[in-house]
Amino acid sequence: MSEQDELARAVYDKMMEKDFCSQWLGIEPVIIKEGYCKIRMKVRKEMLNGYGILHGGMAFTFADSAFAFASNSYGRLAVSINGNMNYAKSSKEGDSIIAEAKMLTLSHKTADFDVNVIDEKTGKIHYYFRGTVYRSSRSVLAVQ
Repeated sequence: MSEQDELARAVYDKMMEKDFCSQWLGIEPVIIKEGYCKIRMKVRKEMLNGYGILHGGMAFTFADSAFAFASNSYGRLAVSINGNMNYAKSSKEGDSIIAEAKMLTLSHKTADFDVNVIDEKTGKIHYYFRGTVYRSSRSVLAVQ
């Protein structure tokens, strides 16, 4: 594992210590690397809306978590300044879904990421997320 990827994993671990929302979602890391994150989640009953499908807010939150882990993976504290999602297909209770976040552009102060949320069984994309972060000069690992 490269030094950059070791840093990315250390950042993920540090963030997860206090990320009670991601913990509640039951997020599991699949691949954590610099500028890239793949995480898994199982859709549970309490995540469903009144139509018996994954609540849009839950889908957004899952994608946003992957976005956060990938954008902070460089070691600099990054906070979202924009995010939007398209809902292509519904997820249902029991589905195992993957959020894969990839860096698109990276500058000194901002970065853009795409996150695809995919059904693990079928490989089909259910949700498309795109977000932008502001990158501060503070170290993620130094944040208390």
